[in-house]
Amino acid sequence: MEACVPEEHFQALSHAEQAFSKMESYLRCKQLCDVVLLAGERRIAAHRLVLSSVSDYFAAMFTSNVREATQEEVKMEGVDPDALWALVQYAYTGRLQLREDTIESLLAASCLLQLSTVVQACCNFLVKQLHPSNCLGIRSFADAQGCQELHKVAHSYTMEHFLEVMRNQEFQLLPPGEVEKLLLSDDMNVPDEETAMGALLSWVQYDCAARQCYLPRLLAHVRLPLLTPQSRPAGPQFLADVESSPLLRDSVDCQHLLMEAMKYHLLPERRSLLQSPRTRPRKATVGALFAVGGMDATKGATSIEQYCLRKDSWRQVAVMSGRRLQFGVAVLEGRLYVVGGRDGLKTLNTVECYNPQSRSWSVMPPMSTHRHGLGVAVLGGPMYAVGGHDGWSYLSTVERWDPQARQWSFVASMATPRSTVGVAVLGSKLYAVGGRDGSSCLRSVECFDPHTNKWSICGQMAKRRGGVGVATWNNFLYAIGGHDAPASSLTSRLSDCVERYDPKTDTWTTVAPMSVSRDAVGVCLLGDRLYAVGGYDGQVYLNTVEAYDPQTNQWEQVAPLCVGRAGACVVVVKL
Repeated sequence: MEACVPEEHFQALSHAEQAFSKMESYLRCKQLCDVVLLAGERRIAAHRLVLSSVSDYFAAMFTSNVREATQEEVKMEGVDPDALWALVQYAYTGRLQLREDTIESLLAASCLLQLSTVVQACCNFLVKQLHPSNCLGIRSFADAQGCQELHKVAHSYTMEHFLEVMRNQEFQLLPPGEVEKLLLSDDMNVPDEETAMGALLSWVQYDCAARQCYLPRLLAHVRLPLLTPQSRPAGPQFLADVESSPLLRDSVDCQHLLMEAMKYHLLPERRSLLQSPRTRPRKATVGALFAVGGMDATKGATSIEQYCLRKDSWRQVAVMSGRRLQFGVAVLEGRLYVVGGRDGLKTLNTVECYNPQSRSWSVMPPMSTHRHGLGVAVLGGPMYAVGGHDGWSYLSTVERWDPQARQWSFVASMATPRSTVGVAVLGSKLYAVGGRDGSSCLRSVECFDPHTNKWSICGQMAKRRGGVGVATWNNFLYAIGGHDAPASSLTSRLSDCVERYDPKTDTWTTVAPMSVSRDAVGVCLLGDRLYAVGGYDGQVYLNTVEAYDPQTNQWEQVAPLCVGRAGACVVVVKL
């Protein structure tokens, strides 16, 4: 029987660290070095094994059949000598000093030598240095070096802080192609299109003799039809002032663009035919979408969520004073008016007002009638509360809120009682779409003319709809989702169907359906797309949101709500 031989394993602590420390001492004494790197006038002795162990560039060079593999001296073209020496030291020590005055040469050299950890460290350093005065330079440098993530972050920073960026010299020194890229972007964070126009004109005027020739090409990327600044004469008057500018007056192409914009302003009924990339608003100019209340898994959401189009994200911004279901919301003077509904026990006539700027609530005078399932919209100056249910019967009555007199009064009643009715403004009229009358869901539609104080019957929808969402875009009215079920039925047929109404022909046309059926869906126009928010699919309260582009007749998913909810009121506020 063989004797048992004792054995054990030994692991030296800090072995690698001590070995590299020794190799670094050889480097400094230029001992055992087997290659010299030539950069400019500098000669850097080093060890091929060490360089190859940290750099894929050197590994490929020294382990292949290329000429440099056996050369004692290797010329490093286009590399800053100081940066190369710093990176050679890093190969031995793992340490590197990052400074603002040397970071670009260091990043360029580390990209060449394929030192991914150093590249990442340099990019992280530059992200921390981003400022309106340097972000364009960092963005351009990142693009040249192929640092995609740094380029993305620098571009986002530029878009976010464009108001400050456009005032710095980096912007004034941009080549025409880079100015064009900025003007093309939907993500530019500007309060209005006048700001983009001003940025372009200031860039041209910086070197007018050399740059005026680029103006027609660049002006084509300014959304001239959307020039409606608050601080200047609006619309046509502002365009007329721009047209007389010496920079634009003598250019046929510039005058053509200005005439296109003038037509858009003066012929609103033809806007659906005048759509182009210049009529698509930038994301920052469309305002914020608010989703208020609704039914959720807790049987009543009291939260208000705000959607940012630029960031494609929702966040909770406020909470209502109490639960409201089947209520209405409209926007007056930048404030959200929350009207009627029911609290789970009784139908309400109360009205609350939320100010998004101060994030404060105030109580307003109540309606004359308690209403849930009503529709609310603003036509001209006044706000209208349409139909609904008072807890006992379906209502055809309509009340109007006068913001100057701060009081409610009745106007003409609808021909048909309607609850869970869709209400929207199209042209100079108020439309009541579908809803329930107590016996069934309705296909019928009627519109109110405030000048005659009369309701008139419009063409019927193809489908009966209660809980329908409605919104308008470019002289069309859209009816989205909802349910169809008789009052005696325990189940509803839910709809993904979308219909479009043309007031010129008094007819409805079916367009692309939503991706899912949505009852009690919140619908609103944000920019040039219609948003369908939440709803009920027969099983769950939805948090999904999809946007419809009328120009392509397509829906696409956007960021979901924080909380699944049906019957949320969805409105846009220009912040």
